[in-house]
Amino acid sequence: MAELYLVRHGQASFGSDNYDQLSPLGHQQAVWLGDYFKQRNLRFDRVVTGTQLRHHQTLEGIAQGMGITVDAQTHPGFNEYDFYGLFAALGDEHASLKASAKGDRRAFYSALKQVLKLWMNKQLTGPLPEHWDDFYKRVQDATTFATRPSARRVLVVSSGGPIGTVTGMALQAPPEMGVELNLQIRNSSLSHFYFNDTTLRLATFNTLGHLDHPDRLNAITYG
Repeated sequence: MAELYLVRHGQASFGSDNYDQLSPLGHQQAVWLGDYFKQRNLRFDRVVTGTQLRHHQTLEGIAQGMGITVDAQTHPGFNEYDFYGLFAALGDEHASLKASAKGDRRAFYSALKQVLKLWMNKQLTGPLPEHWDDFYKRVQDATTFATRPSARRVLVVSSGGPIGTVTGMALQAPPEMGVELNLQIRNSSLSHFYFNDTTLRLATFNTLGHLDHPDRLNAITYG
């Protein structure tokens, strides 16, 4: 069977004016991951990213660590959902949740889990950046694009939402499980799948072999 490697972007810039860019640590995480691939002689015959800046910057770091130039395709289906837009769609009855969007990291992610479940269950009353069903469908389409039959080993750089969703698909789990998985995914982590024309099977999820060093444990991040 062919192989699919899904990588979450490196640490982004939570709390800044522009979340969609890597922090210095996020870039280093990506370089370490590329070096991990290089040490294991992993090469990819298809590379796909979302269209967000943090995806492209993560791939640049991976390429730097591998010491190669990477020719990548893009697919917007691998982009993250607009979490700030989802918070904005909360009604007055969820005012406390909406306030959490401006809180610290812990408060934000605790609230985000609740917002995602409301989104999935069509309980957000304000204007939506996209509907849950549309998000799920675009992730499906992007996965089909990345795993076309000619590919043997595919690298995808994406975000937690799409990666959690693809993992849930592979497990044939209910969509709610994708939310649970999404919020566990660490920056620059690697999830490995096998696939053919009809099957997608999970091999490993959310691994950090490139950070499994005593001097890198503080580099394990979630945002």
